[in-house]
Amino acid sequence: MGDAERILVIEDDHHIREFIVSALESEEYQVISAGTAATGASYAVKHLPHLLLLDLGLPDQDGVEFIRDFRGWSTTPILIISARTQESEKVAALDAGADDYLTKPFGVSELLARVRALLRRAPVQKTEDIPLIRFGDYSIDCVTRTVMRHDVPLRLSQIEYRLLLVMAANPGRVMTRRQLLIQVWGSQAAGNDEYLRVYVGHLRQKIEATPAQPRHILTEVGVGYRFEP
Repeated sequence: MGDAERILVIEDDHHIREFIVSALESEEYQVISAGTAATGASYAVKHLPHLLLLDLGLPDQDGVEFIRDFRGWSTTPILIISARTQESEKVAALDAGADDYLTKPFGVSELLARVRALLRRAPVQKTEDIPLIRFGDYSIDCVTRTVMRHDVPLRLSQIEYRLLLVMAANPGRVMTRRQLLIQVWGSQAAGNDEYLRVYVGHLRQKIEATPAQPRHILTEVGVGYRFEP
């Protein structure tokens, strides 16, 4: 069992969770399960799963927000298992970083086929990956969603935190305005550059020693932004 591929199931409905766990264990997968986003995030750090199965309707955090946070530090494939059937819901989850979407109710055969497909394409597991990003005098804990300067917490709004996480998780990479808008706000905001400009300004005021001459969040004229640790 120690060599089996590890799958983390985050689903708040006990009966559905047990059904999925039973189906996966019948195929000799090593399964870890959680009923909340907070517990799931903790288990993801502890067990470093090869695949994540995620319900969107969790009691403590919306699944799309969980995906965005998770993508800040992990490339583990994500299979959504949700009763939400609207196209906009599926697009939002996939834009946030999910890899596949399975609508409830579903059969065991289809579930297992999608699991096998995602595991075949899964990146090599990086055991050194940890949900802690450091830059300058700051650290971002991707599980607790806190940003610290030395030992002092930095007060950020949800959008400010998400924008900082997306950029800090991609150091040295030029990210277009469209990429950032979709990853932070969703595809409905893809053309609203003003959102991005305003929140980049807010972040610079909070993390840059001299906001007018930023060290970390650099503007790439005509393209977007680049984050330098």
